[in-house]
Amino acid sequence: MNGRDAARAIDALRRGWAIRLTAPDGAIRLMAIEGADAVTLADFDPQGQADILISAARAETLKLANQLAAADPDLPVLIERAPWIDADVATSISDPVLDLASPLKGPFRARALPAPQAAKAALRLARLAGILPAYFLTEGDGPVEAEVSADDVGDYDDAIHLAIATRARLPVSASESAEIIAFRSPDEPREHVALVVGKRDASPPVIRIHSECLTGDVFGSLKCDCGPQLHQALHQIADAQWGVLLYLRQEGRGIGLVNKLRAYALQDQGFDTVDANVRLGFAIDARDFSVAARMLDLLGIGGVRLLTNNPQKVAGLQAAGIEVVERLPITCRPTRIMNAISPPSATGPATSYERHPCRCRRRATALRRSRHGLHHRPQRRLRGCRQARRRWLHAARELADPCGAAASRQGLRHRHRPTLALDPCGRWLVG
Repeated sequence: MNGRDAARAIDALRRGWAIRLTAPDGAIRLMAIEGADAVTLADFDPQGQADILISAARAETLKLANQLAAADPDLPVLIERAPWIDADVATSISDPVLDLASPLKGPFRARALPAPQAAKAALRLARLAGILPAYFLTEGDGPVEAEVSADDVGDYDDAIHLAIATRARLPVSASESAEIIAFRSPDEPREHVALVVGKRDASPPVIRIHSECLTGDVFGSLKCDCGPQLHQALHQIADAQWGVLLYLRQEGRGIGLVNKLRAYALQDQGFDTVDANVRLGFAIDARDFSVAARMLDLLGIGGVRLLTNNPQKVAGLQAAGIEVVERLPITCRPTRIMNAISPPSATGPATSYERHPCRCRRRATALRRSRHGLHHRPQRRLRGCRQARRRWLHAARELADPCGAAASRQGLRHRHRPTLALDPCGRWLVG
């Protein structure tokens, strides 16, 4: 197995070049749809007969799951190339963000996969490259820029190759005596880091596994609470005897920065985090916690007190051989925008009450008073989709304004902000 071949294939896919992927059941030539244009596609497939390989989740969105060749949800799906499918049409097929711009697609016909193992490895390779899992696929010979095997793809990001690269003292706001340790793999360009806080002793350390989030950690995005959780975790670790923050370079739960931004665009269209990832063709959570386990093993840590609200992290560490002595909750108030307009996710709190109980109690009180005619202002029932959406967005903006600036600009006092409630028929009421 050779990690260099996988690295060359990833580089070729990101540049829009063709590759050949081999597996025990056959070999296929591939070109990523995301990097293809009319010129490169003509060079790759002069006859215009290359079929389209997509994930099963994307095929379900395109209503192909009822066809026999697309019935297995664990396998990729091959769409037969029609004469009218060019590079632009293929892009709209592969990218769900464009569904509203080009809603009418098809009809499509699924074909049997020529090499299912090779096709499955191709979708994994797309995730490693941070591109959409969609390809032009041919079976014949032809020029390629890189060749890779399915075994090379599986071995590429194996955590066993991680090693400590360097370490240094790094004073931070939570602890002036912290030490930062960098980890690197010879095959993969991403470096992971660990921040050791406090004086090490024989007690199990408090561990926080934090996946990279550029938008939340750096820009303070209100779509997530990654930034506040990162700083809160550092302070909770500093309050303990000692602990380690593991910062994993797994942006967007393992799907990459660009694909995470695509998921944000789908959220703006009304999908939650889980649905957005699935529609893009990725797993709900594609993070690899064996990387964290390998980092802890290199640090000589076998038992931990894990700081997390996610049971999947506990299971991931235990499966990799790390004993989780205790699970500690991380106490961090979610952002107001996330509470006001984000739907619940499968990995987060089960109900909106768990996310923000105070707001839910206020809504319930307002609804109860309105039923008995006790509300301090008359309720007006919203009629018309446009008016309802305008009022709902206006109320969400005011909820996101911590200082009440939006209300004060309109001459309203903070306590007279619009109250959101639902009537028994499920319609929004704004007072």
